[in-house]
Amino acid sequence: MAAWIRACATDDIETEDLIRFDHGKETFVIIRSPEDEFFAMDGICSHEHVHLCDGLVMDGIVECPKHNAQFDYRNGEATRAPACINLKTFPVRIVDGDVWIEV
Repeated sequence: MAAWIRACATDDIETEDLIRFDHGKETFVIIRSPEDEFFAMDGICSHEHVHLCDGLVMDGIVECPKHNAQFDYRNGEATRAPACINLKTFPVRIVDGDVWIEV
């Protein structure tokens, strides 16, 4: 059953950056685009078990810090090898300056 959970404040994330958010046994990344939109996706690279929170964000892409795999943060698509498995994305809404994701 899906539920909305508060992930962070909008001010916690710089423009074109991301933060890690853990909930239960799951890890997510919350991304803020240059257009001031917020996105959420799985926080672990699908190539190896590496946290994406230390990765680079640029031009709609999150780059894994270990082997430079890339994912489109808008839809989770793996866009560069060695990753070939897409990541799951999650709906986001902003309420009173807070980022909420549906998990």
